[in-house]
Amino acid sequence: MVAGVVRDIMTKEIVMIEGSESTLEAAKLMADRGISSLFVVKDGVPVGIVTERDFIKKVCAKELAISQVIVEDIMSKILTTAEAETPIEVAVQRMVNHKIRRLPIMERGKIVGIITVTDLAKHLRTTLLLEGALSDSNSIDNVIATMDHDKH
Repeated sequence: MVAGVVRDIMTKEIVMIEGSESTLEAAKLMADRGISSLFVVKDGVPVGIVTERDFIKKVCAKELAISQVIVEDIMSKILTTAEAETPIEVAVQRMVNHKIRRLPIMERGKIVGIITVTDLAKHLRTTLLLEGALSDSNSIDNVIATMDHDKH
């Protein structure tokens, strides 16, 4: 596999929301930006992350009024981070160890990006293409179909 660091594959657009905002505002922001998570800040300092999963488990499943719940009440704490120069393999291991789908990337104490499972899948696909394992865009579907068939 082609070695690399998280800076090479991270999503650099960081979207933040104050923890005191309503979850309705957070949902609107996520929908408008087409993203699945927001960093939660308090006085400009990151204190957590709110994800689609947080909305489902902590608002929808409990039938709470989305406009009455504040973001900091449903956010998840940031469990671990990585530096921008961290090897991708190390970042993946941290995500697996902490059972997280999103890893904040830090530089000099500030969040500069995020690595998501989508970023990792794109990196894997690019690596496979570079190594010649995939010949065209349809081949990944064939690989997945073969993997699914092998499970049954």
